[in-house]
Amino acid sequence: MKKFRMGTPEMGILLGCLLVVCGALIMLIGFWKAIILIALFGIGYFAGTVDNKSGFIREKANKLIPRKNEPKPIDIRSEILEEQKAKEKAIGADEE
Repeated sequence: MKKFRMGTPEMGILLGCLLVVCGALIMLIGFWKAIILIALFGIGYFAGTVDNKSGFIREKANKLIPRKNEPKPIDIRSEILEEQKAKEKAIGADEE
């Protein structure tokens, strides 16, 4: 499996074949049926490869939707902009 790394000719051939198969599926059975088939394949792949499914889903869900009491990360850019605006207001008030 060391051959199939991104950037190698083997991976290019594999992905090219995969896209040809997807294109053939779309032409033969239609777009939505091909999407459903690909989604079912993804679900089967997930069920077969992930050991701790509930932990994996919980981890991904917590990344997308953080808990309510969890502190939010500080946005440095907005903090700096707020300080700059406050300084500009203070300078403007001093000049008047």
